[in-house]
Amino acid sequence: MPDLLARLGAVCHAVAGEDYEIILVDDGSTDGTLAAIERAASDPHVLGVILSRNFGHQRALSAGLAQARGARILIIDADLQDPPELLPEMMRQMKEQRADVVYGVRIRRMGESWSKRATAAAFYRILNLLSDVPIPPDAGDFRLITRRILDLVNAMPEEHRFIRGMIGWAGFRQVAFPYERRERVAGETHYPLRKMIHFAIDAITSLSIRPLRLASYLALITSGSALLLLLYAFAGFLVNAARGWISLMSVILLIGSAQLLVLGVIGEYFGRLYLQARGRPLYIVARRINAAPAASTHKDEA
Repeated sequence: MPDLLARLGAVCHAVAGEDYEIILVDDGSTDGTLAAIERAASDPHVLGVILSRNFGHQRALSAGLAQARGARILIIDADLQDPPELLPEMMRQMKEQRADVVYGVRIRRMGESWSKRATAAAFYRILNLLSDVPIPPDAGDFRLITRRILDLVNAMPEEHRFIRGMIGWAGFRQVAFPYERRERVAGETHYPLRKMIHFAIDAITSLSIRPLRLASYLALITSGSALLLLLYAFAGFLVNAARGWISLMSVILLIGSAQLLVLGVIGEYFGRLYLQARGRPLYIVARRINAAPAASTHKDEA
């Protein structure tokens, strides 16, 4: 945390003078994060947002974005894998290209295992195949956005959040910013395979209903295959009745597995409809630390 605040504070002061704020979100941590935020709040530019429990990365990010008051907002994780020193160049590109979003694209991922890089690459490729909104490969949440984009994202009521997809859906001019991702400065990743799979499902279902269409296509394909297998089974019965059970079992297993898959896809969407219909808050803020920082203005630059 001290490294994060020192580097963020220095770069924010360089681009904005005293007109900036740093929002730190504690997503129900069990380490020393809360104490670190309380110490950091001695700086009037720092605002701490403490959630009542762990709500997940995307909801915690939403909690921080809901508190942001600036005209330009940099989204960055606390592990410093995304260098905050890139902010001036991102600001320059935003101004020169009249962009509403400058998103980081990782051209190199230091300190990550081969399996992590492989699963990340597969995730983005599959996501773009299934999504109606194009998601740039190797682009995470590290990005600079304008107030206009932030207001649109904050107004979206989705229960299952996928911030980078929501920003992409908003449109306007969005430009890529290639950079090298560094090794983690401190701490360990809290995204095991199970959470990564859940995140991928949330990302896909929040952006598109294409999996439902694929389920329908699969049903058509398996129905055709089942018809062919039935013809084969009938032909086998005419030749040798004793061998017909193999084809019969093949048809049963094929149709059964297809039905279960289709029901699973439908169940994912119905489950999300149920959770959305409950209307519960996305997160609960237990308290705010230093709730009136000497922070940025709300006006946009010309």
